[in-house]
Amino acid sequence: MELLKQRIRQDGTVKGNDVLKVDSFLNHQIDVALLEEIGREFQRRFAGCGVNKILTIEASGIGIACLTAQSFRCPVVFAKKSQTKNIAGEVYTTKVESFTHGRVYDVIVSKRFLGPEDCVLIVDDFLANGAALDGLIDLVEQSGAKLAGAGVVIEKAFQPGGDRIRARGVRVEALARVKSMSEENGVKFAD
Repeated sequence: MELLKQRIRQDGTVKGNDVLKVDSFLNHQIDVALLEEIGREFQRRFAGCGVNKILTIEASGIGIACLTAQSFRCPVVFAKKSQTKNIAGEVYTTKVESFTHGRVYDVIVSKRFLGPEDCVLIVDDFLANGAALDGLIDLVEQSGAKLAGAGVVIEKAFQPGGDRIRARGVRVEALARVKSMSEENGVKFAD
């Protein structure tokens, strides 16, 4: 998606060789018009798959998932990183290691919102090592729902997550695939 790549070049900041900060438009301050375009692009790529639920993980994926769901005209379910009092009843649960935070979370989704009648598109902001997608795929499998695939805004193609998830037979659509990045040379895209 050329618009996204331009925005990464213009406003993204590389820290070291593995952190790409896009917090000025994607996951802290949010450019809603850009997210609308991202949602439309995911809808275009997964049209005809029967998607009736969008699944993401809190927190950075929620805005992206909401605007994607608007294009699909379906609800968003987000996996919570902790049990709260307002989640009553049975839940699906899995463990996810966060690349950004360097810790393992127990993530949960209420069984009320995901089941065998659903066709799920997973949406997230980044794909690096693939731990978040692994966890979300596990939740879909536990529910008996059909997995349409995963839409990620930015894939760090130099890290193993994308190849590993695709090797599992999961369709992964990345809107910008980063081949390499460094503070000195910026971001180089794979496509």
